[in-house]
Amino acid sequence: MTDETPRARPVRVLLAEDQGMMRGALALLLGMEEDIEVVAQVAAGDEIVGAVLAHRPDVALLDIELPGRNGLDAAGELRERAPDCRVLILTTFGRPGYLRRAMEAGAAGFLVKDGPVEELAGAIRRVLAGETVVDPALAAAALSAGPSPLTARECDVLRASADGATVADIAAALHLSESTVRNYLSAAIGKTATRNRTEALREARRHGWV
Repeated sequence: MTDETPRARPVRVLLAEDQGMMRGALALLLGMEEDIEVVAQVAAGDEIVGAVLAHRPDVALLDIELPGRNGLDAAGELRERAPDCRVLILTTFGRPGYLRRAMEAGAAGFLVKDGPVEELAGAIRRVLAGETVVDPALAAAALSAGPSPLTARECDVLRASADGATVADIAAALHLSESTVRNYLSAAIGKTATRNRTEALREARRHGWV
């Protein structure tokens, strides 16, 4: 027999970050924690769910703005397909709308990237223990900002309007009539108090509504 107590299994973490240098640095720093093991790294949002199902991490650490699919949409699917995996959003953009959407998607935590790695490691442990971890300043901002004025469909139409898409393009992509698309765009422009759909999309993104 030995007097040593067996070490508990390390926390298995998946890391989704599109910037290679940032991803590598986070993986290295988290890997230096004795009780944390980075078991998978992905650079695109549409790789997240497959990697989680393959590697079965305890915690998925997700950026929001990723190629292919955003981290918030992936978080929503993980809630359905991998409910045992806790999701922690880590983003450069501390926007109140993003926080609300993350919580609605089932995320257990939301932090911005400018914090120390010790804080991130602590947040990983806390969400695994069942806690909800949210940046305090962002939580206060989200409460004061209130909910998004845009409906889900108005958000869909604004997203589809990016990169110069025409009304016909948007209608085809979302299986809507062109008149319905125009109505949604007009409503979104009015609710964001902007002059056109480009400004409406920019304003919605600034608040984290889309």
